[in-house]
Amino acid sequence: MAWGCALCLALAGGALLALLVQLLRWLRADGDLTLLWAERWGKKPEHELRGKVVWVTGASSGIGEELTYQLAKLGALLAISARREDELQRVKKKCLQISSLSENDILVLRLDLTDRASHEAATNSVLKHFGKIDVLVNNGGRSQRSLFVDTNLDVYSAIIELNYLGTISLTKYVLNHMIQRKKGKIVTVSSVMGIMGAPLATGYCASKHALQGFFNSLRTELTDYPEISVIQICPGPVQSQIIQNVFTENLAKSIENSGDQSHKMPTDRCARLTLVSVANDVKEAWISDHPYLAVCYLWQYAPTWAWWLMNRMGKRRIQNFKSGIDADASYSRKKK
Repeated sequence: MAWGCALCLALAGGALLALLVQLLRWLRADGDLTLLWAERWGKKPEHELRGKVVWVTGASSGIGEELTYQLAKLGALLAISARREDELQRVKKKCLQISSLSENDILVLRLDLTDRASHEAATNSVLKHFGKIDVLVNNGGRSQRSLFVDTNLDVYSAIIELNYLGTISLTKYVLNHMIQRKKGKIVTVSSVMGIMGAPLATGYCASKHALQGFFNSLRTELTDYPEISVIQICPGPVQSQIIQNVFTENLAKSIENSGDQSHKMPTDRCARLTLVSVANDVKEAWISDHPYLAVCYLWQYAPTWAWWLMNRMGKRRIQNFKSGIDADASYSRKKK
């Protein structure tokens, strides 16, 4: 009997220790625990993505640009797209400088996601150049900074057209090719705003929720193709140019002051965790510091608490925005 009690105490102590270790990991985490486990113990992007043909949209700045650089260093063959061809040429030039890729290993392909009539031809151009597409990274899109009561409805139409309809249109043509090959990876850069709601981004949140619903549903339609992966990346605030190009109250207005972005997650860290997700076929990856990471967990497991917390965070977010500083500045950790 004494031996049995001692064993039970030992097991309980071990379970408590394991729980404390996980809690400490979570408090220091910049991604969900499944993703961080994959980073430490899973497949490495260096092994999984070398030699793969990867098409990245929104590659001229921000997360897309950094993904392109990291993929080039890994030895992936690249198709890079955005509206600004001159910026794509700049990105290509740097890729060639930092990698062993040759001129023909990087295809610059100008693409407007809102011009859905051009997406089939663009897909055919990538296939003609490389013969295949192993990975599509849907990264193109724009964020929003405006209150709903102040915002024209045509802004919402433009957000949905770009972030949602443009993304699924391009996916449709690439997916047809992957189904023929019976393998491939569809990677979509969504957002933590696709999981939660937040003020100043009602249209952006709607477009990201739409992407989450679409790709979760698409995944269930592809069960006969187990080697086609549908991967959703949900970053929180990241250092990038996204704030400089946001939608505002009307289509003609741009944001006057993007504010200090140094408190946000470094772009290279976000890109690295994205590639870890791709290498390990993580279906949905949350890439964020706290408090947004904590809110993701609350939104999924304790939504009543999440609503209460977001009401408090949201009020501060609006105050920051109206004061001319970055909306997320007051509760994000300062980056060194």
